[in-house]
Amino acid sequence: MDARPVRVAQVIGKMVGGGVEAVVMNYYRHIDRSRVQFDFIIDSDSTVVPAEEIKDLGGRLFEVPPYQHLGDYKRTLGQLLLKNGYPIVHSHINTLSVFPLSVAKKAGVPVRIAHSHATMGKGEIGRNMMKLALRPFANIYPTDRVACSRYAGEWLFGKGIDFTVVPNALELGRFQFSAAVRAEIRAAWNVGDDCCVVGNLGRMESAKNQAFLIDAFARLRAKHDNVLLVLAGCGSLRESLENKVHDMGLDECVRFLGQVDDASGLYQGMDVFALPSLYEGFGVALLEAQVSGVPCVASSRVSPEVVISDSCKLVPLECGVDAWARTIWAQFAGCPRRAAEIDRFESFDIERAAEGLGSFYLSRIEGERQ
Repeated sequence: MDARPVRVAQVIGKMVGGGVEAVVMNYYRHIDRSRVQFDFIIDSDSTVVPAEEIKDLGGRLFEVPPYQHLGDYKRTLGQLLLKNGYPIVHSHINTLSVFPLSVAKKAGVPVRIAHSHATMGKGEIGRNMMKLALRPFANIYPTDRVACSRYAGEWLFGKGIDFTVVPNALELGRFQFSAAVRAEIRAAWNVGDDCCVVGNLGRMESAKNQAFLIDAFARLRAKHDNVLLVLAGCGSLRESLENKVHDMGLDECVRFLGQVDDASGLYQGMDVFALPSLYEGFGVALLEAQVSGVPCVASSRVSPEVVISDSCKLVPLECGVDAWARTIWAQFAGCPRRAAEIDRFESFDIERAAEGLGSFYLSRIEGERQ
């Protein structure tokens, strides 16, 4: 009997330190690696790659050309899949999964998983046109369909199509409220107990809509002096966002924290977490904030499945920046920081979720053998 673990090829796309990569790595840390191992197939232009951690956990890292060079991408990926003989390919690139899964089918990979992590929002016209063009092909090449939420799954695969929800799970204990950590973080930010700290964590790209949040914060700052906005993350829009803050005269009350490897402490220092995304398949940061006990204000375009806490309010972007500013202040004034009711988040516990994913992989291989 072969005692070696099953190797699953995880097709990630371009690694940039985003939420999807964080979810996959979290599962990798907690899955039973004596039974299931991961290899990561990433684009060669990736910028934030946890190469050492992947190696330490027993995984391997392979680069392929970006999909924009489709011929080279498919040829390189096909050679890689044939050489390594993967029984499972798990693709995390949403509508673009049609490309690696078509290659996987041609290479004879028996289990081909399409994973929906996102939906589609207004704006980003070119990107949305591509999503709409590729979506009809989403069900052709996968043998299995999974999604981070019902919302994301129905968007990609369609209503009435079977798929499995694999939650964006967390180490719940790591995010629980700590008064000591809160005091430490706020001391580092040089803010007192009476300061309203508004936070956001996410890639600085148009979908995350931080420009809207800065405008809302400016309205908040016009009425309340003792406020601070902290923005964690990197991306192509960081420089333009920094310029926007400077042009609005907000340099002294907006902090850009850059890429943060462990965000659990940041949530402790916040009074309100704000997520004005144009679209979200799920919203990992919003879940993390709620587990941390942070009152939240989020766009109504996030999946309703991520709204767990009573202190999480959804506000349509169409209501405008003034409404957002008012809601942020109301959350600060009316929802004191305290520990969340952790039992409400049990379905997002990573230990249980990773065990479920490992069993899912192994059952699918066993099913193919029968």
